[in-house]
Amino acid sequence: MSLAVIQMVSQSDVLANLDQARRLLEQAAEGGAQLAVLPENFAAMGRRDIAELGRAEARGQGPILPWLKQTTRDLNLWIVAGTLPLPPANQPDAKVNACSLLISADGEQVARYDKLHLFDVDVSDSRGRYRESDDYSPGERVVVTETPVGKLGLTVCYDLRFPELYSELRAAGAELITAPSAFTAVTGQAHWEVLIRARAIETQCYILAAAQGGVHPGPRETWGHAAIIDPWGRVLAQQAQGEGVLLAERDSAEQASIRARMPVVNHRRFFSQGAQRPATHD
Repeated sequence: MSLAVIQMVSQSDVLANLDQARRLLEQAAEGGAQLAVLPENFAAMGRRDIAELGRAEARGQGPILPWLKQTTRDLNLWIVAGTLPLPPANQPDAKVNACSLLISADGEQVARYDKLHLFDVDVSDSRGRYRESDDYSPGERVVVTETPVGKLGLTVCYDLRFPELYSELRAAGAELITAPSAFTAVTGQAHWEVLIRARAIETQCYILAAAQGGVHPGPRETWGHAAIIDPWGRVLAQQAQGEGVLLAERDSAEQASIRARMPVVNHRRFFSQGAQRPATHD
């Protein structure tokens, strides 16, 4: 069960980004991947017309969704489309979500995850202030779904700092979890590898951490270090900067053995109380 994680250095030109992504996905398919994960904002970085771009896609007037469906069919590949801006279903004029789509090898949308945690923080870099909520609305659902490589949970970037979400995904049956990201260089250097390995160890899941890794309009510099982490917390593949394709195999027998020998789910004693619990989609 071959897995692929893509690292990109996306810019503001959508069509150029899609060309870059297609080339990298072709490499993943040639390497035997059944499922590939694109990074956050794979189709555009540094644009201020996010809402307009997303509404055009929802109305069938944009290039990204047709490209996704055609690419999955051409390559016989399941794709997690990092994030793209999309309004809620049947609400084309609403504020957009940072949306991660799972598209099957037949070109069908299997699942949609809208990023739950928005990156509203101050960072000591050249940009300084990040306010995702200016452009996006937060999601409301936890998403786990079946794929040819196992039961897949969907997350995005800043979600990595909220372990309770990952506990919910494991409880819902996740065996692999995607984390398409665009970590800043500052926060990535400090926390990226610690977070992705911790989420893998806690959930005993494979973490598929696609990333942006370079300099983008804005100005913005991303950390990169896309990686595939196994359920024991081992780094199976990683790339520091620049575009690339990472490949690894899922060993389902070893994963089952890890979970049997250390049944942390059965030992869990603390559960969140009082907070609103997102709905789960399967």
